[in-house]
Parts: sequence; C-alpha cells; structure tokens
Amino acid sequence: MDRLIYTAYSGLTGSMVTQQVIASNMANAQTIGFRAEMLNADPMTLKGPSIEARAMTRGEVRGANMKQGALIETGNPLDVALTGRTMLAVQGADGEEAYTRRGDLSVDATGLLTNGDGRPVVGDAGPVTVPPGARITVAPDGRVLAALPEAPDQPPQEVGRIKLVSTAGSRIEKGLDGLFRVPGGGALPADEEARLQPGSLEQSNVEPTRVLVEMVEAQRLFDMRTKLISTARELDEGGAGLMRLT
Repeated sequence: MDRLIYTAYSGLTGSMVTQQVIASNMANAQTIGFRAEMLNADPMTLKGPSIEARAMTRGEVRGANMKQGALIETGNPLDVALTGRTMLAVQGADGEEAYTRRGDLSVDATGLLTNGDGRPVVGDAGPVTVPPGARITVAPDGRVLAALPEAPDQPPQEVGRIKLVSTAGSRIEKGLDGLFRVPGGGALPADEEARLQPGSLEQSNVEPTRVLVEMVEAQRLFDMRTKLISTARELDEGGAGLMRLT
C-alpha cells in the first residue's frame, strides 16, 4: 500500500510538470525562434537503513527540440534568421552570456542592439551599440553596419559584429527564461564560419497539432493516476475492515 501511494503521487507530480511544459510550448507557438521544450525525468530513490522500496521521479526542462523552424522573409534589415546549429549570443538578466535563436533585432533609445526579448546582443567586445539616428543593417557574417544620415555619400561603417556560435558538439541547457547556456557556466567560442540570413525570421518549431494531442494524452494520464489514488484508498479501507473482523 505504501509503495502504491508513492507510485501514484510520483505519477501525479510528473503529470503536472508535463502539462506545464505542454502549456509553455503551446503559448510560444508563435514566438520567433522558439525551441519546443522537452521534459527530462530522472528517478529518485528514497533510501532507508534496511530497504530501498520507493522510487519517485523528478521532471525538469533541460533540453529542447532543435529542429529547424520555418523561415519567412520580412524585408526588415534588422531581422536575421539563423540556420543549422548557429545561435547568437545575448546577455541574460544575470549579466552572463547566453544563446538564442530569436533574431528580431531592434535598437533601443540608448543605441543598444537588442532582440525581441529585450536582451542585449553580444558582440566581440560586449553588448553591441550603434550611433543614434544611423541606418543599421546586418551582414550575413554578423557584422553590424551603420550608415550615418549626415554622410549619405559614405559607405556604411562597421560598428560591431554579432557573436555567432555553433552548438555542434557542445552541451547546452535551456533555462526557464528561454535562453540556452553552457552547464556549469562558461561561454561558447565564436564561430567564424557561421552565417545568418538578413531580412528573414525563423518561426517557432512548435507543431500546434502535435501539442494538442500531447495535451489530451497528458490529461487522460493524469485522470488515470488520480483513479489510482482512489483505488489505494479503497484497498486500505478494505484491509482495515478485514482487520476489524478478526
């Protein structure tokens, strides 16, 4: 009975985490460059002095589906699409370097280049800043070019270069803020061969139809595990009744 209750409770906890992941994927089905989150479940055995009988599971989001999303042309010179295993470096809320596929870039009031999440885009020498009022374009190799309005006859000048990295062969984990990081800290080296596609955006790789199916399956599984709790209660009451008869 004790084992049955722990098994049912563990299953209910796992179902709740699964539904949270599914809800997050559905909510970000239209988010630029979003990678569908994947749940990682690990067994946790409760050890005692004489027996190890109870094994629960702990679910966390550590990875994501890295499948390429659909590309759409926008014509916006600050929109960049990343292909393959390429990611661009941004500055997280903690000030550390992180990585993302979201390439809808813009320039804020202070001249700081940010993406659609408001994260500062990192270049070779820290966050990329551009001159105020300049017309900004991004080259396929990540160079940020600025054309000054007071010098229309001059060619655009390079004001920075976006740090592009390749995740091939490197372990990264997705955080709750949607950014990817190197486990244990650290940063990936810049990939000089990486290229991006200006004037385009990569859509989310979430498939809404599949997510809906997963949502229905997760709800049914939750209901089954809830009934398991009721079964455990009935068995316990039946056993107690037999004890009273004896």
